[in-house]
Amino acid sequence: MSALIVENGYPLQSGATVMDGGVNFAVYSRNATRVVIYFFNRDDDVLPSESYEFDPEKNKTGDLWHCFVRGKGEGTLYLYRVDGPYNPPEGHRFNFAKYLIDPYAKALTKGSVFRSYNKQRESGLAGVQNGELQDLSDFPKCVVIDDNSFDWEGDKPLNYPLNETVIYETHVKGFTASETSGISIEDGRGTYKGFQKKIGYLKNLGVTSVELLPLFEFDENENGNINPRTGEKLVNYWGYSTMGFFAPKTSYAFDKTPGGSVREFKELVKALHKEGIEVILDVVFNHTAEGNEHGYTFCFRGFENSIYYSLPVGEQQYYMNYSGCGNTVNCNHPVVRRFIIECLRYWVLEMHIDGFRFDLASILTREANGHIPSNPPLTNEISEDPVLRQTKIIAEPWDCGGCYQVGCFPGGRWSEWNGKYRDDIRRFIRGDDFAATSAATRLAGSSDLYNHDGRSPLCSVNFVTAHDGFTMNDLVSYNYKHNEENGEENRDGSDDNVSWNHGYEGDSVNPKIENLRLKKIKNFMVYLMTSQGVPMMLGGDEMRRTQKGNNNTYCQDSELNWFDWTLAEKNAGLVRFTKEMINLRKTNSCFRRTDFFPDTFEKGTVSEIIWYDRNGKNPEWNKMDRFLSYKLSGDKGDFYIATNMDIYDLTITLPTLPADKNWYRVADTSFESPADFCEAGKEELLQDQKRYVLVSGSSTILIGK
Repeated sequence: MSALIVENGYPLQSGATVMDGGVNFAVYSRNATRVVIYFFNRDDDVLPSESYEFDPEKNKTGDLWHCFVRGKGEGTLYLYRVDGPYNPPEGHRFNFAKYLIDPYAKALTKGSVFRSYNKQRESGLAGVQNGELQDLSDFPKCVVIDDNSFDWEGDKPLNYPLNETVIYETHVKGFTASETSGISIEDGRGTYKGFQKKIGYLKNLGVTSVELLPLFEFDENENGNINPRTGEKLVNYWGYSTMGFFAPKTSYAFDKTPGGSVREFKELVKALHKEGIEVILDVVFNHTAEGNEHGYTFCFRGFENSIYYSLPVGEQQYYMNYSGCGNTVNCNHPVVRRFIIECLRYWVLEMHIDGFRFDLASILTREANGHIPSNPPLTNEISEDPVLRQTKIIAEPWDCGGCYQVGCFPGGRWSEWNGKYRDDIRRFIRGDDFAATSAATRLAGSSDLYNHDGRSPLCSVNFVTAHDGFTMNDLVSYNYKHNEENGEENRDGSDDNVSWNHGYEGDSVNPKIENLRLKKIKNFMVYLMTSQGVPMMLGGDEMRRTQKGNNNTYCQDSELNWFDWTLAEKNAGLVRFTKEMINLRKTNSCFRRTDFFPDTFEKGTVSEIIWYDRNGKNPEWNKMDRFLSYKLSGDKGDFYIATNMDIYDLTITLPTLPADKNWYRVADTSFESPADFCEAGKEELLQDQKRYVLVSGSSTILIGK
């Protein structure tokens, strides 16, 4: 190996930092006895070309190992090996035979950790027993990135207020991976580059923010299941198993050369921002891809297992598993907190990200022993961090260890995925008995959950469907999950979907059934866009995207998960209806309150929201069954919204308006497109101002002006 020019370096900034004349490398390890960095000429090199062993006297400050290598720069490829005690009962798993990825690596080359080790195991090559890879050609290398080399052209995060936000959850690859997207392979089908081609569709739909499923670097080959129908190997498609927290996923890039993923992802963010669309990332800090005691060592475990992971007291050879994925990150350890905060800051400052949705966020509140303190350090620090102060922070407020924090997620300004909204609205729209009262509470902003400690309706992220579970089409088309192709004998995924197939399981050509299903989908859109809080819709619901009844498509990288863009034309009426509902929300502030409806007990005051029964009277809530209606005071007129989930049509009594105003129909989900929604200024004057026939299974929106 050739000689390197190496100086002592600096400990202040972890990872690889491009500086004048070279690159500074710094990594954390408290108990390591030996740290060696290896350099590579190409991403498919079998072995390293150069190496440097850190001198503890010169290249170590406290627990930080550091060196400055002259002549290196952007694009340099590297890995580490670290030695130290191997004593699992005490939490130490150092193994000098293992090549390690820098926890702060800003990009990785193409390749697969899992595929590399599995190939070697299958080939019977020497060195497998102690884990030393004999061929690194398919093992991802870390890439030195110079963030100053990208021209943002003045771009910065948009940071829309929460009350102006409409979120669209989707998958970077699946959004354009299908041939039906009309994007060729050469134009980047299924990549960051290809995603740009469909930004116009999102802008036309009217959403303000895209929430992208995990794109921190992960390894698809982690999943070893086989599709029993096709015999094909399944993958980790969703990406909830991070291995590179600072690195955008390389396989999502059209340009797969070292560092190409960073440039291409930044181009996507910049392009979305130019069209006024925010970028929110789904992030997974609760566990890593290294698994449990039977898993692989390729990053944190090899640098400092006893710090990065929560280990049972007295049995530290095992791992706490509040994630359900083998291990739990020790989130509230000061070193790990620093890592997470620096990661979030990096994505905001260098990638211009507008917000984060934290997967299984309750783990972020746990101490190393699993206990949940009343004032968790990490969630408070994320909330109060000065760099992140304008950044959206959204919790999935539960974990797999039984911690359910909907309505009480600690840390101040956090918003939450409101799972109770999802379930209560599903029950009401399905037609369950006496579900109206709970639905009314959700429509009004879930004050039972959030009207405390200075919180507001904006703490509630309202959703009916998400990546995890049925799509909206499948919610009205299936009574049961159909996950057989996941290779787990249909045991995976939730059995409680609060769904109804309307008389036939799966796709139907029966026009009566299809009409019922379409009405229900439009009802969901009405509720989602008129409820107080922050609406989030699952990408593709507006075009009736289906997963054929699979409610856990985490392992399906296929047409089952990819957008079928022919559905946008086939269901153009529903796309239009969704667009108009989004626009109605955006142009009427009464649907976007920043506080809860005030109590109105004083004589002479008029409530901003008034509830009615089908006879136009004050409802007896304990008797409200399959019907819900209310009048909402708005700056452009009074809105009256009513829903009839009974099996019979209803003639309802309308609220009385002042003499100078009349009721006009804005929307009725029982009508066919385009009559189901009247554009602003073209609303239909009702001939009968006192009564309205509300068809079974439908909703109406009227405006009094």
